[in-house]
Amino acid sequence: MGRRGNIKDLESYLEEAITNIRDDRAITFNLLKEIMALIADDKTQHERVGAVAAKYVETLQRSNEQLVKISALIQKNEKGVEGLTAQDRDEIFDIIKGQDNDERSEG
Repeated sequence: MGRRGNIKDLESYLEEAITNIRDDRAITFNLLKEIMALIADDKTQHERVGAVAAKYVETLQRSNEQLVKISALIQKNEKGVEGLTAQDRDEIFDIIKGQDNDERSEG
C-alpha cells in the first residue's frame, strides 16, 4: 500500500470519528435535555441527578476537543503538509481510544 493508501485510510478514520462524535453529541444532548427537564419540574432532583448531568456536559466538552483536533488535522492535510507528526498520531490514537472507552462504558 502506497502513501495515497495511508491518506485514504486516515480520511476514512477521520470521517468515521466525526460521525461517531456527532452521534454521541446528539445522544448526550438529548439525555442532558431530559435531565434539565426533570430538574425544572422538581428542584429536589438536582441533588440526585446533578452528577450525571455534569458527566454529560463533560462528554460534550470532550467531543468539542476531539472536533478541534480533527479540524486541525484536516486543515493541515489540505495545506499539503506532508505526513503526520508524532503528536498528530498520538492525538488520533487518543481520539479513537477515547471513543472505544466510551463505547465500552456504555455497553
